[in-house]
Amino acid sequence: MDRETSHFIASNLVYLFATPCIITYLLFAWDKHLAYYHRTRIPEALLFLTSFLFGAFGGLCGMIFFHHKTKHKSFLVTIPLLALIQIALIVVFKVYLLK
Repeated sequence: MDRETSHFIASNLVYLFATPCIITYLLFAWDKHLAYYHRTRIPEALLFLTSFLFGAFGGLCGMIFFHHKTKHKSFLVTIPLLALIQIALIVVFKVYLLK
């Protein structure tokens, strides 16, 4: 990969990874809305899947902002851990591209 292409990708990496975060955040918000009105909920597996697919930071923001899934130990451990791993991967990838 040439230097110009790698700099372009590195500078736009935030936008590439922002999309799954926004989608996950909106899913957490919608699930909280559904829970409030006692409607059929979004499956937890889908919330975990979107978090795993580089949306963990959005899931963490959704948990904090909406106070949603904060009593579930599986979410309290998994989502922040995934967010840390994903942020580290993004940083490493960006450093690699800027070499």
